[in-house]
This record gives sequence, C-alpha cells and structure tokens, in this order.
Amino acid sequence: MAAIGERLESARATAVSAIKDYAAIMRRAEGPALGDALIQTRAMKDQLEAIFLEGLGRFDRSGEYKADGALDPIGWLRSKCKVSGGEAAERLGMARQLDSLPKTQQAFASGELGYAHVAVLARAAQHVGPAAMQRAEATLLTMAERMDPGQFTGVVRNFEHQVDAQAVLDEANRAHRRRFLHLVERGDGMVKLDGLLDAEAGAIVRSSVNARMLPGKGDDRTPEQRRADALVEVCRRPGAGSSDGSGPRAHLIIRATVGTLLGAANAPAGELDGGGTVPAENVLRIACDAALTRITGKGELEGEISRASRTIPPTTRRALAERDHGCVAEQCHRPPAWTDAHHLKHWAHGGPTTMSNLVLLCRPHHRMVHEEGWGLHSLANGRGALTKPRPHSRSA
Repeated sequence: MAAIGERLESARATAVSAIKDYAAIMRRAEGPALGDALIQTRAMKDQLEAIFLEGLGRFDRSGEYKADGALDPIGWLRSKCKVSGGEAAERLGMARQLDSLPKTQQAFASGELGYAHVAVLARAAQHVGPAAMQRAEATLLTMAERMDPGQFTGVVRNFEHQVDAQAVLDEANRAHRRRFLHLVERGDGMVKLDGLLDAEAGAIVRSSVNARMLPGKGDDRTPEQRRADALVEVCRRPGAGSSDGSGPRAHLIIRATVGTLLGAANAPAGELDGGGTVPAENVLRIACDAALTRITGKGELEGEISRASRTIPPTTRRALAERDHGCVAEQCHRPPAWTDAHHLKHWAHGGPTTMSNLVLLCRPHHRMVHEEGWGLHSLANGRGALTKPRPHSRSA
C-alpha cells in the first residue's frame, strides 16, 4: 500500500508540473490556437472529474471515510475537499449511479462525454432506476453527442416522464415546495432579489420580462439592466386584468401530445416554450383555463389551421365569479382575480366548457387537485370539500 501511495504522489507531482507548463504556454496562445486550447482544457477537466468520481465510488464502498472520523462521505467531502454540502451530495450521487451505467462511465473516462451530460444521466438513473436507464443508455449517449447540456436535459426529462410519469410529478411537486423569494434591503439602499422558482413559474416570469426588455433606440442599458427594469415594469403595470379574473394573463406556451392530455402511459412530458418540461398533470391544470391550438398533422396547410376553443369565454368567466365569489375550496377566501376556472371533468376526457362543469379554484388549490391528487366534492352551500389524496392518486 505504501508503494501505491508513493507512486500516486510521484504521478501527482508530475501532473502538477505539467499543468504549470501547460498554463504558461496557454497564456501566450492567441486566435484559433487559444480557442482549441480552451476546448481541450475543458475536456481535460472533465476527464479529471471522471477519475475523481470513479475513485469516490470506491472510497464510498470501502467506508474508509470513517477512519477520519466522518459519519458519511458527504461530511468527509465537505471537510477534506472543501466543497459545499450540495456539491458533495451531487458528486456522491453521480459516483453511486455510474456503477450501474458502464457505457456512460466509459464515455466519461475517455473524454467523449462531459460532466454536465453525465450529471443529467446520473440524476435520471436515480429517478427511474438503473434497469430502465440501461435499456436506453446507448440511445441517450448518442443524443448526448450532438446536444448541449440544456437540450439534453429536456430529452432525458421526457424519457423519465415516459418511464414513470408519477415519479416526475412527485419531483415537480417537491421542486414547487422549494420555491421562495427574498427581498433584502442592503446597507447602500439597494434591494437584492434572491429566489427559486419551479419550471412553470420560471417560464411565466421569463415570458413576461422578455416581452418588455427589448432595447430602444439609443438604449445603452446592459441586458441585465433591461431585465431588471422589465421586472419592475411588470409589477408596476400587471396588465388589463379585472376583478373577476376574466382579463388577459401572461402568455405561457406549452406543447403537448393528445396522449399527454389524456394521461396515457408512456406519454411524453409537456414542453415549455423556450426550454424545460413539465409533467402531464401540470399540463392538465394549465389546460383547464387556456387557449388550445390543435395541429392536426393531416397535411402541410391543414396543420396550420388552429382553434382556441378551450379558453373560458369572458361572459362565462364573469358568471362564474358571480356564482362562486372566488375559490370554492372550503374555508378559502381568495377572490376571483386569484383563481383559475377548473373543469370538474377535464375537457381532454370529454368534459364540456360549461357552467355546470366549471368551478373557480385559486392557484394553490388548483394545483392540489391536479398535481397532488386531492379530491374535490361539491357541497350544498356551493363550496367544495377537499379530500386528502390516496397514494399516487391522479386527478381526472
């Protein structure tokens, strides 16, 4: 063992010396040579990450971290490698999943696959299990070769949804519960915004802000400054909404198949315009009170014919506000402007967009009925009783 340690130290010293020489030469590189050097440097970094994760996996299995008094590998990584708890957990999770993904591990070690792509595959393996990942591993690796990490994340999330839509929905619900927004007043009079949004909320904010941040003539603001000004503008002028909620709202585009709307097995997730995916139940909730554009696929021109027949008409919306006076959930008092029109029987399953099949639900309760599987039963007083979900229940 001492001999191995000595050889490792010798190899490390040689590598450190080589890195110093490489850095000195790279500082003198210009033009195309510098670009090539950046590409190769990134690839070298990924190969070092592969070496680290392979070693971490063996270190984890050996339990050697206990010899240093650590209770678990994460604590050892935080103390000895000076990384955050989140980073330690991510690397440990990747190391554990790579044991069951030999093709991914090989591509990572050879430099064919970068760290970001491997992180996406490892998280997917953790969500759907190694068996499902192994069946799709070769296909996913082929896709990874021609996609950047952002594009690849969408593909893998869609794969996860097709394998286990309920698990994807559970994860989306956990993400939704982690949302927050901090407004912190600094000593210099500025206010710092810090927050976290789920995919749907992020897409809504991005769509609203981007629509207002185009530069004007002679505009010398940076993109970051335009984005900040646009957010303030959105808050200052929320739009032409009304007290009964019948006015226009932020424009959020989601692409979904008929199978997704019907909750069919192996159906893909909904695709957010601009990137990202949402589970089928997210799509169903949003589609309760949204415009539908149907692409028939029966011909090049016919595919351009669309209709928006699922939007709640303003007259119906006003009648709902008059009838329900806001969210119908028992003991909820949110006003109509804070509600969506919910189909008791979803239109994707044949439910009509008529008063008898519609009730108003505030957005939190609407989400509970769809994504979290709560039941909604009408009461004699016009209110709705919510019943706790059974395990893995799904709303119609």
